[in-house]
Amino acid sequence: MTKPPVPHRLRVLSYNVHRWGDDREALARVVKACAPDVMLVQEAPTWWGTRRKRREMAATFGLRYLAGQARNAILVADGIEVAESLHWRIWRPFVRRRLRLIATQLPGGAVGGRVMLGSAQLALVVCHLGLHILGRQHELEQVLRGCRSFGTPYLLVGDLNETPEGPVWKRLADEGLIDLGADAGPTFSSSNPHRRIDGALLSPGISGRLLPIPAELSADLPKASDHLPLLIELHL
Repeated sequence: MTKPPVPHRLRVLSYNVHRWGDDREALARVVKACAPDVMLVQEAPTWWGTRRKRREMAATFGLRYLAGQARNAILVADGIEVAESLHWRIWRPFVRRRLRLIATQLPGGAVGGRVMLGSAQLALVVCHLGLHILGRQHELEQVLRGCRSFGTPYLLVGDLNETPEGPVWKRLADEGLIDLGADAGPTFSSSNPHRRIDGALLSPGISGRLLPIPAELSADLPKASDHLPLLIELHL
């Protein structure tokens, strides 16, 4: 069998899909219109029948489920190869406190894999940081160790649960990562965007930019998820 040609540009969609629990038809229209080669999912469906539900979700997008960890997942289009997928659990405080409230947190994790872009290798990594402000910083260090373990330039995306003034974003800048969404505007909530808590960050060695979400999706975005998607184009 002839292998598909290696792409010189790659479309990557980072999206918190809110557990695939909102308007599934609207979500499918959004993903299909964005036409990603790779989709990096946060809040993928979980619990009973996790893999089955993720495969079903991917099929509605015209993609296939490749790998996942905790509530993160990698979906790919036909002809796109993501190799050596790594998934790891990350330590997270079991409870968080906000004002006088105490709430539990689900276990954290991250997942990534290698792709070829022209003649170069790079890694794609997706994470979802927690709601505990100090816990997020410890989680991020574990995520960054995983990113560096690939030994290649990488794209890190995810729901960071923090605005750019926070310590997590400062740590990402100190790591030398480039914030692709610095001028892109807020990502949450989709019905009333007022906070930028979703990130797309590149290590040195590859180039990329955020692409605009097609304007015809404006009615579908608030129905599809509580977050807005980030559509990224990577190139040499």
